[in-house]
Amino acid sequence: MKIAILGAGKLGTILTETLLVGDNDITVVDINEKRVQHIAQTYDILTYPGDIHRVGLLREIGIGSFDFALAVTGSDDANIFAASCAKALGCKKVIARVTSPEHMQQTDFICQNFHIDAVVNPYVLITGEIYRYLVEKYSLSNGVYTNKRIAMLELDAEKEPRVVGKPITEFRSILPETLVVGICRRGQVMIPHGHDTIEAGDIIYLVGEKKAMLEYSKKFKRKRGRDTQKVMVIGGGRTGYFLGQKLSEYGAAVKIIESNEKRCYELSDKLRNVMVLHGNGNDISLLEEENLDDMDAFVAATGFDEENLLLALTAKNRGVSDVIAKVSHENYNDLTSQMGIDVVLNPMDLSASAILRIVNGSKRVLSSVLLQGQAELLEIYVDETMDIINKPLRDLNLPDYAIIAAINRGTKTIIPDGNDKILPGDHIIVVCMLSHIGYIETIIKPHEKLNIFK
Repeated sequence: MKIAILGAGKLGTILTETLLVGDNDITVVDINEKRVQHIAQTYDILTYPGDIHRVGLLREIGIGSFDFALAVTGSDDANIFAASCAKALGCKKVIARVTSPEHMQQTDFICQNFHIDAVVNPYVLITGEIYRYLVEKYSLSNGVYTNKRIAMLELDAEKEPRVVGKPITEFRSILPETLVVGICRRGQVMIPHGHDTIEAGDIIYLVGEKKAMLEYSKKFKRKRGRDTQKVMVIGGGRTGYFLGQKLSEYGAAVKIIESNEKRCYELSDKLRNVMVLHGNGNDISLLEEENLDDMDAFVAATGFDEENLLLALTAKNRGVSDVIAKVSHENYNDLTSQMGIDVVLNPMDLSASAILRIVNGSKRVLSSVLLQGQAELLEIYVDETMDIINKPLRDLNLPDYAIIAAINRGTKTIIPDGNDKILPGDHIIVVCMLSHIGYIETIIKPHEKLNIFK
């Protein structure tokens, strides 16, 4: 596919890296010449320095011949205008990154009248994941995900003591026809492989035949912590705003601590039933004064990763039940896995995943669901052009960050091992870390001999 990425910031760069894996024809436009030069030198693709507001520039790159235009600069107005112009000039589908609360209140109007196919908001996405974790806590009896004949269940490892301390290689001898596709350990999701061992305190994700898995789940009580009634949020930016709004509508008592006095007045004016405090979130005495120890949940959502991690660690050490940190850089993955924070969310990964689901939705990715906002389970239709067909899974050299969880073939469901092969017409269930979601592009891209784009 021909894809124009309008904006070479953090999100634009992630999308470029990811979509190139699938051998798409990528063109990147950005007003910052240094960014454009860096992209061109790093990825050897077409780049244009220039203002995406300029219709002449969009004509120059031939936007009318593109399948997708992804407007992902840091300016809502620029993204809406460029996406709308791209559509008017003949681009098949356009997506705009839009972040302001004012625009989010009128997305239907924007999409309909500016002819934009989809709007993606990183702050709404991360808010949705935080809300889902704090309020819509999973019920094992309902399952996290069901699709035709398979189900994925979330389970505290202690509820199945037979598996604690056992390596993944022994798991299927304990629970036949079941596959562990994910482990959440100290707030970090990982894709398990044979050498990994299930530990006490892990949350494990199991995939198996739907009927058998739902019957198995009846052995356990609903997995639900205490209701989230009191939440402290550090940072009154857009994440803090959307989260405060959503949690207060749910009925939780929310305190937002924000260091910018002007922003505090703005939040107080816009948010009802939310306590907004002007202060430094790093001031432990302030947090104590505001009853940090009595909180059901703590969310560190400032614009600084290091600050969010330190604040989250402080809250966890003070005994807060649910602690969440917003972290935008992958460099901290190893550190966060050792800190014991309940959930670490990356808004850029969530945004890239949402955009890729839209792009790939027109091809072979049929459905998807997120695991703790860090990994994604996808259903993919397999056709005869794919390079993964007719090979034993052990020969596919799957990376550590992905696993094939199930194969639906006709009326048959296969929980695979290394000997199974993927055939044309199969529907495969794949679990992949969001930080490496570009791997899905390698699965769905055509075999090189059949790739007409090369």
